[in-house]
Amino acid sequence: MCKAARVRFDQTWFRYARRAGWALTEVNATVDPGATVVVLGRNGAGKSTLLQLAAGVLEPVRGAVLDRPPVVGWVPERFPADQPFTTEQYLTAMAALRGLRGSRSRSEIDQWVERLGLGEHRHLRLGALSKGTAQKVGLAQALLVPPGLLVLDEPWEGLDSAARTLVPQIVAEVTRAGGAVLISDHRGEIASLPGAIRWSVQNGTVVTGVPAPEPAPEDVILELAVARAEADQVMARLSAEGHRILRVREERA
Repeated sequence: MCKAARVRFDQTWFRYARRAGWALTEVNATVDPGATVVVLGRNGAGKSTLLQLAAGVLEPVRGAVLDRPPVVGWVPERFPADQPFTTEQYLTAMAALRGLRGSRSRSEIDQWVERLGLGEHRHLRLGALSKGTAQKVGLAQALLVPPGLLVLDEPWEGLDSAARTLVPQIVAEVTRAGGAVLISDHRGEIASLPGAIRWSVQNGTVVTGVPAPEPAPEDVILELAVARAEADQVMARLSAEGHRILRVREERA
């Protein structure tokens, strides 16, 4: 069982340099235990900055992030794979940082290696992994100990279809245990997270409690698979015919 807490942004401001513009301004928001909060917004709006503040990777310039739980699982959009470790060595080191050693460490590592399909990559160096496989390693290290807060920055990026289906399962497991999940999404994957609370980041301002859009009753949602070389042409034709493209994803072997 994780030790959860109500994480609060209290008049939180952030900028990356003293004379730079504010990336986030006057954020007042709360992530409750057991809640899933999905952060929406265009690229560059401040989603990743907000998530890094929640995880403790960044510190506010003004205000505070209060009541962060003792165990925070943090998975950045791009896992830093340029490290001189194999997958096994890295996960063992991260387990030790979480206080896991010996048989308990091996048990947790084995569980996540198997669940995320990392077995054949266990003894490969991190730098030799594909982006999707490296993301799985990042996800595994964040879950070695049940987190009170799990922060996922675009977790579906680069994952194969099997791993993508695991993300909502993992989110549900964390929240059922009383943990909170803060997750960014620009791919439309929020549909796989029933009951998620929506936040929106626009020009450095965070809006909470964003209502879900209501689909028109006459709309039918289709999912198509096309060759990569034809994707732009197909999307252009669909747009020209008045159809809405809700999301695009690339399947990887």
